Amino acid sequence: MWDIGGVDDAAWAALTLSLTVLGGIWTWAAFRRRGFTSGLRALGFTLLPLAAYLTETLQMFTRIADAVTDWATRLVFSPTVWLGVIVGGVGITLIVVSGMMRARQLGKAPAKGGSADELPAGRAPRQTAAAEADPEMAEIEALLRKRGIS
Repeated sequence: MWDIGGVDDAAWAALTLSLTVLGGIWTWAAFRRRGFTSGLRALGFTLLPLAAYLTETLQMFTRIADAVTDWATRLVFSPTVWLGVIVGGVGITLIVVSGMMRARQLGKAPAKGGSADELPAGRAPRQTAAAEADPEMAEIEALLRKRGIS
């Protein structure tokens, strides 16, 4: 019925039967030595190979293992695959570097309104409304500007 990698249905059935019989012995021992709970757990594990055979999961895992092995062999021995790995690495590196550069550019966005350093020579910055209303605040602002704090 199935012919996967040279393994026919009879071989799968023999493997399943062997694993189920060994699991049955383990289940019987677990029931006798450790009690009902351990026996039920062992019975659950015992039924898994039979379920895998009936659902063809054993064959699926064999196909997956063959595919992974073929891919790994090609990865190691094929210059074309290595070129693909290098191109992928360069692509990922460019994406990361451009993201870092963009974040830096966004951090350098000029502030609207400007600061006192950006004003033309001879023009003093406008005082705030609080400083215009209170002469003491005007003095404090003047001291702060004198010290370079604005």
